[in-house]
Amino acid sequence: MSIRDSYLPYGRQWIDEEDIQAVVEVLKGDYLTTGPYVKKFEEVAAEYVGAKYAVAFSNGTAALHGACYAAGIDKGDEVITTPMTFAASANCVLYQGATPVFADIDDRTYNIDPNEIRKKITNKTKAIIPVHFTGQPVNLDEIQKIAQEHNLVIIEDGAHAIGSAYKGQKIGSISDMTMFSFHPVKHVTTGEGGIITTNDEEYYKKLLQFRSHGITRDKELLTKNEGPWYYEMQFLGYNYRMTDIQAALGTSQMKKLDGFIQLRRDYVTLYNEAFSSSPYISTPFQDEDGASSWHLYIIKLNTKKLAATRREIFEALQKKNIGVNVHYIPVHLQPFYKELGYSKGLCPKAESLYEEIISLPLFPAMTVGDVQDVIKAVNETVEYYSQK
Repeated sequence: MSIRDSYLPYGRQWIDEEDIQAVVEVLKGDYLTTGPYVKKFEEVAAEYVGAKYAVAFSNGTAALHGACYAAGIDKGDEVITTPMTFAASANCVLYQGATPVFADIDDRTYNIDPNEIRKKITNKTKAIIPVHFTGQPVNLDEIQKIAQEHNLVIIEDGAHAIGSAYKGQKIGSISDMTMFSFHPVKHVTTGEGGIITTNDEEYYKKLLQFRSHGITRDKELLTKNEGPWYYEMQFLGYNYRMTDIQAALGTSQMKKLDGFIQLRRDYVTLYNEAFSSSPYISTPFQDEDGASSWHLYIIKLNTKKLAATRREIFEALQKKNIGVNVHYIPVHLQPFYKELGYSKGLCPKAESLYEEIISLPLFPAMTVGDVQDVIKAVNETVEYYSQK
């Protein structure tokens, strides 16, 4: 039986009148595609995370692709990442003709395990793409140590982690490059959009050129200069530019980011209080300083104590109008990756975790009443299946 009259999605954007007016101003102006608002958005994002530079892209996947190019990843290279992520974290490696290598997770944090990274390093390894899964920061100290030992580039996938911090320092200001996503289910949105932050000027210049066909007008980069109209396409880039429409929305949204994160953390506290003593549910890891910005709230089901499969519980919650989801199917288990030779058993901890997890609704536009509806639905469902 449904607990709610209306369906509660697992994630949703929060757009207010200020955001709408910001977009309207662009529509009334001279620039619709890349213009002054993109530059402004980049400056706001860089300042927020504490990085010197930011380059906006049409989406997070394009941004990751750009980072792989800037890092010099090419055919014959290997890049280590986690299987517990969206496919883009590995696909960006394939776009450059390189090989994704999957390292298993820490079954406590669900993040990539540095010990597993060490096992996967070869003389072909060029970079590491750690993912701050759900917003929980990875063990950057250990990953940086590995990278320094083997001269590897670190490209953080921070799609879930804008506003998260590692030992007091904002994600996005620490490693060689960091990607953030602005899809509508993320902390702030540009509709579709992504960004790379970096402190390296060389990476910055490569990213700018890569997102715009490999074309530059920078006089310092030109091989010659025939006049003020002159530009050069110096390598095969892509049209990965963000529009001013997107950037105006993003700039307006960034003003509200800290408030959005606080609401997420408040709702996580309510979830933890409700589920932490349940014998049927494991609540997610939370570090001592509460540094996660909580993109996702994932519970792990103890199906051995429940007379039900994960699918039965998932479908029961959906029937109650609770929009649960599952994040993620391990990338190496996808049919395309199987065709490339990856197989089950490669990352047993990630594979086992996938069988037991459900993502509960978590977004700032929820109300406390919405959270209570989710808690009631989950408790009723697990109680029902515990007595069957």
